[in-house]
Amino acid sequence: MPQTTTMLDLEAINRLDRVAFVDALGSTFEHSPWVADEAWLARPFASEEALHAAMMGVVRRASRESQIAFLCAHPELAGKEAQSGRMTSDSVTEQTSAGLDALGRDEMAELQALNRRYRERHGFPFIVAVRRYGKVEIFEQLRRRVDVDSESELQEALRQIGWITRLRVQSKLAS
Repeated sequence: MPQTTTMLDLEAINRLDRVAFVDALGSTFEHSPWVADEAWLARPFASEEALHAAMMGVVRRASRESQIAFLCAHPELAGKEAQSGRMTSDSVTEQTSAGLDALGRDEMAELQALNRRYRERHGFPFIVAVRRYGKVEIFEQLRRRVDVDSESELQEALRQIGWITRLRVQSKLAS
């Protein structure tokens, strides 16, 4: 789906029809324009925070099965999507900001092993708001979170999605 590159303010967002709204905000949640599609029903939004809360509410109200499918739409850190150039521009920018595009051989091997263990244990990829952490902290998070129980980890992944998408909403809206 094409992404709108023109920045919009909240007033303009509130006036968009459903198709234009999804075009403008559908990429906020990785490969999941259904989030924006459902959030459109909550218009008008009183603030940027209310817009983001409506979108997160759609994800939080989804069934567990839908939440896991949603998380599986996200790329692994420095994973096959990154190596093959199939990540969204937002994910590329975010992973690059944390230095995940310039890992050494040992770091890459460890990250791949941890990603595999994490997905096997939890059934979805490791999700972290990479802009909030440095590379060392990201590795520490993954090492720690790989052994957490899956229900707690599902909630943590959704919390991380909240941070990721909050920054994405901010970048899409004009000040």
